Amino acid sequence: MRSGAKVAIVGGVFVVAATGVGFGAYSMVSGEAGDPDTTTLSAPERSGPPSADEIAQTSKDFLAALAEGDARVAADLTNNAAAAQPALFAYRDEAHISEVKLTPGTPVGAKVPFTADATVTYKGKSKAFSYESELTVVRGTTSGKALVDWKSSVVHPDLKEGEVLRAGEASAPPIKAVDRNGAELTKEKYPSLGPVLDALREKYGEKAGGKPGIELAVESAGSEAPARTLLTLTKGKPGKLPTTLDAGVQAAAETAVKKYSEASVAAVKPSTGEILAVANNRVDGYNAAVMGEQAPGSTMKIVTAAMLLEKGLVGADRKAECPKTVMYQGVSFHNLKMFEIPDGTFTTSFARSCNTSFIKLIDDTKDDAALPKTAREVFGLGLDWQTGIVTKDGSVPEATGGEAAAQYIGQGTVQMNALNMASVTATAKAGTFKQPVIVPQSLDGREIAKASRSLSPSVHSQLVGMMRQTAAWGTGAKAMASVGGDKGAKTGSAEVGGQGKPNSWFTGFSDDVAAAASVESGGHGGDAAGPLVAAVLRAG
Repeated sequence: MRSGAKVAIVGGVFVVAATGVGFGAYSMVSGEAGDPDTTTLSAPERSGPPSADEIAQTSKDFLAALAEGDARVAADLTNNAAAAQPALFAYRDEAHISEVKLTPGTPVGAKVPFTADATVTYKGKSKAFSYESELTVVRGTTSGKALVDWKSSVVHPDLKEGEVLRAGEASAPPIKAVDRNGAELTKEKYPSLGPVLDALREKYGEKAGGKPGIELAVESAGSEAPARTLLTLTKGKPGKLPTTLDAGVQAAAETAVKKYSEASVAAVKPSTGEILAVANNRVDGYNAAVMGEQAPGSTMKIVTAAMLLEKGLVGADRKAECPKTVMYQGVSFHNLKMFEIPDGTFTTSFARSCNTSFIKLIDDTKDDAALPKTAREVFGLGLDWQTGIVTKDGSVPEATGGEAAAQYIGQGTVQMNALNMASVTATAKAGTFKQPVIVPQSLDGREIAKASRSLSPSVHSQLVGMMRQTAAWGTGAKAMASVGGDKGAKTGSAEVGGQGKPNSWFTGFSDDVAAAASVESGGHGGDAAGPLVAAVLRAG
C-alpha cells in the first residue's frame, strides 16, 4: 500500500492509521521469513484451543497489519507464512487498494467474521470496494502461539489457494456472448456459465473485436485459468461472440442442477457436436461438467456394448448369461442387489444393467486393450478436443486383469465427465463421433479432433435399439417417461471409496439432443441424475 494511505480497524476496539502507530499491545520480531513459529518473542508454550482473549488479540493484530499494508507482519501472524505472503503482498502492491477499513464482527468460536470497506484506484480511476470474509484462529503446532489459519479466502472470499488480487487493464476485452439464436448469455442470468464465459473472454476477447477496460481481478500465477473480474473501474468495449449454446436448454440445465448438490449436466447435438448447455451446482464452483474426472459407472456400457457388438461376441437379440456374480482373475464382480437374469438377451442385460454379462466376455475379446481402442477410435475419448474452452476429454487407459474388467462397467481407471458421456451418447445416436464445440470452428480455424472410424450400420442399429429399450422398460424408463421423441438412455452408479452412496450417472437422447449428468453420492442413476437429463432433453 502506498505511503500515507488511510487505514483503520474499527468496531469499538482500536483504530490504526498508516502513520507508524503500533498494533496495540502487539509487538513481534520475525525470525526466518515464512516461519511464524521461529520468532524471538519469549512466551510460554501453550496447548489446546485458543482462548477467547487469544482469538480477539490475534485477529485484531492480523487485521491491523492487513489494513496497514504490512504484508510480512500479517503473514507471520498466520500458521503458514510462506503460503500467505504472495496473496498478502499482492493485496498491498498489486491490487491498488487504499483507504482500507476492516470491521471485525462477533466471534463464533474461533471464527472471526469481518467486513472490508476500501477504495481501488488505478491510473486516476477509483471505485469503492467492499466485501465480507472471515478468519479462524488456531494454535500453532510448534510454537503454541495463537495464529490465523491461513486460507487465501481470508484476503477475499473469492480467492482460492494460489490466487491473488490485481488491478489494471483487463487481460482480455469483454465479450457479449450470444447463443445460437442471438440471445445474450450473462453470468447473472446463467450462473453456471461464469467459468465458461471467463474462458471464452480470455481466449476470444480480442478476436471478437472488443477493447479492454480497467478492473480488479482474481488471477492465478502459473495457471491457464482465466482471470475473474471482481470490480470494474472502467468498462471496456465488448465484442460480440457467437456460441453454440441454446439459452432455453441452458436455462433448463441451470434449474435442474439446483435440485442436487454436487451435480453437473451437459448437452450436445449428435448431428453436429455443438454444445447446447453446461451447468453445475457445486460448493467449490468447479466446472465439473467439462473438467471433471470420475468413474461413470454403467453409462460406460454404451462403449463396452459397441466393442462387443463389433467383435461379434454378442447380438442385441442373442441369448446372454447374467449370473449373480462372476470371477475374473481373482476379482469378484456382482450385480446390484445380486440380481440375475436366467434366460435373457443381451438387450435385456443392457437395459437392466447387468454387470456380469459384460465381464464374462472379457477373455473372449483376446485383447485387454479392446475397450480403450474402441473408446478412442470410435467415440473420440482421449483425443485432444478443441472445443473452444479447456476440457478434460475422457480417459480409458490400457489395463490388465481385474482392472481391465472393471473398465467394462465404468469403474477402475475410467475417467469421464458429463460432457464426455453426452458425447458418447451423441456418437451412439449418430453413429459417428462429432467433436463437441462451444464456439464455431470458423472463429479461429482450430483443428477439430476426428475419430478414426464410425460404427458399422449393424452395430449402430443394435446399439441405438438397446438404448431405446432402456428408456422404454429398462432402468431408465422412470426418468425418461416425460421425454418425448425418439429417445434412448443408459443409467450408471459408480462406487467411490469412502462414500456411503455411489455417484449417480445418467445419459440419454431425444431426437437430435444428447445429455448426460452426474450427481455425487446420488445413488442409482435413474433416481438423481436421470431427472436432470430428462429436464434438459425436454427443453431441447
